[in-house]
Amino acid sequence: MGTNYSITEQFGANLAELLAEKISGIYPDFDSQNFIKDTENKVVGQTYTQRVITIADLLKNYLPADYNEVLRILCSILGEENPNQTGMFTHYYWILPIGKFVELYGIEYFSLSMNAIEEITKRNTGEYAVRPFIRKYPEKSLEIIEKWAKSPNFHLRRLASEGLRPKLPWASKLDTFVENPAPVFQILELLKEDEILFVKKSVANHLTDWLKVNKEAVLPLIHRWKTSENPHTQWIIKRATRKYL
Repeated sequence: MGTNYSITEQFGANLAELLAEKISGIYPDFDSQNFIKDTENKVVGQTYTQRVITIADLLKNYLPADYNEVLRILCSILGEENPNQTGMFTHYYWILPIGKFVELYGIEYFSLSMNAIEEITKRNTGEYAVRPFIRKYPEKSLEIIEKWAKSPNFHLRRLASEGLRPKLPWASKLDTFVENPAPVFQILELLKEDEILFVKKSVANHLTDWLKVNKEAVLPLIHRWKTSENPHTQWIIKRATRKYL
């Protein structure tokens, strides 16, 4: 992830202290001391991924039972949007458990959760959190993702591609559209001339995924994009096919 430290070690008592400080400023009843202590005890011997889940679980235990109220609190601590294409796993790494919280506990609250994922991805990333919602609510999710693909915010445009990838690294396979990827390809069509490198890399990697999971379906799109004179489209195609065609 481009870091020069052990990211696993970042997800322990130090992160719990950071979250507790931010949360208690919005929610004074937050039991910071026990939250930090529980985090320190429970992450011992855990992997990075396990630690993110553990902290998300503890947030659920220490925050109110009302999901809407929890999202109000958590979204209030996110701070300013990330103006850059980098930094999501360095400056904004501490937001990962919040995204995991939405992923694990927000599935019955579609609109609230998708709105929260929008805010999360403007700082960190919502690419993992959004996938359960795509599986359970494919049509409703695609409606929102199309809006993201048309957004002036490049973080949301990237999420429109990254969240729909069938083989996203560090995530379970998204096979919802593997047999019929046409709805996904319609989203990618909206992004094929994007000028932002962050977005272009995602679209290229997304196409590479399809070369692995349903090559026959994606080849017509690739051949059609190859005829484009747009330099950004050409960049995407070159990167997507460099190892597979």
